Amino acid sequence: MNLTETDFLLTITTFIILIVILMMVLVYGIFIKKKSELLLSQQKKEALFEQELAISQVEIKEQTLDYIGQELHDDLGQKLSVARLMTSKIAMADEKDKTNIAHEINMLIGECIQDIRNLSKLFISKQVRHFGFVESLEREIFRIERLHLMEVEYKINNHHIEINADHALILFRIVQECINNVIKHARSNRILIKVEDHLNFIQININDYGIGFNAKHRNDGSGLANIKNRAKIINADFKIKSAENLGTEITITYKK
Repeated sequence: MNLTETDFLLTITTFIILIVILMMVLVYGIFIKKKSELLLSQQKKEALFEQELAISQVEIKEQTLDYIGQELHDDLGQKLSVARLMTSKIAMADEKDKTNIAHEINMLIGECIQDIRNLSKLFISKQVRHFGFVESLEREIFRIERLHLMEVEYKINNHHIEINADHALILFRIVQECINNVIKHARSNRILIKVEDHLNFIQININDYGIGFNAKHRNDGSGLANIKNRAKIINADFKIKSAENLGTEITITYKK
C-alpha cells in the first residue's frame, strides 16, 4: 500500500467519523428539542388543569351561594315569618292557646336552627375534597329534590368510589353543569342519573325526558364546549346524543 492510498483511507475514515459525529449531534439535538417540547406541553397541560380547577372551585362556590340565598328566602324566611306571626298572637290568646303557640314557635325555631346547620355545611372549603365525588353528587340531588326542581331517579353501583381529589372536583362540576342545563333547557320534569364504577373507568349517564334537539343541526355553544374541554383535561370522554322530542342522553366516561 503506497502513501497515496494511506492518505485516501485516512481521509475516508476521517470523513466517516465526522459524519457519525454530526449524526450523533443531530440526533442529540432532536432529542433535546423533543424533550423540551414535551416538557413545555406538560407545563401547558398542568397550567390549563390548574386554571380549570380554580374556575371549577369558584363556580361551585357561586352555585352554593345561590342555593343558600334561595333557601334563606324560600324556606327559612317563611318559617321565621310564621314564627313572628304566631308570636303576635300570644298576647291575645288564653293560657291553653299560649302553651300550644309557644310549642309551635319552639318547633319552628328548632327547624330553623337545623336548617342553618345544614346550610353551614355548604360553607366547608373545598366541599368536594371534603365529601368526595359521590356524596357531593348526592347532596346536589338532594338540593334538586328539596327545591322541587324535578324528579330525580338516581342509580349507583358503588357508594365508595375513589377518585383523585382534583379530578373529582372537575368531574363533579361537569355533572353539575349538565344537570343545570337539563333544568334550564330540557323542559323535563324528571332526570335519570346513573353512576357505574368499573375496573378501569367510571361511567356517568344523565338522561332527561325533555324536548331534545336535532343533533345534526346542533351548534355547540360555549357552555358545551367548556364541558368537553374540562372532560378532556381529566382524560374523560364526553358524548351527547339527542333527538327532537325524545330527550337527551349524556355519557361521561372517566378513565381511572
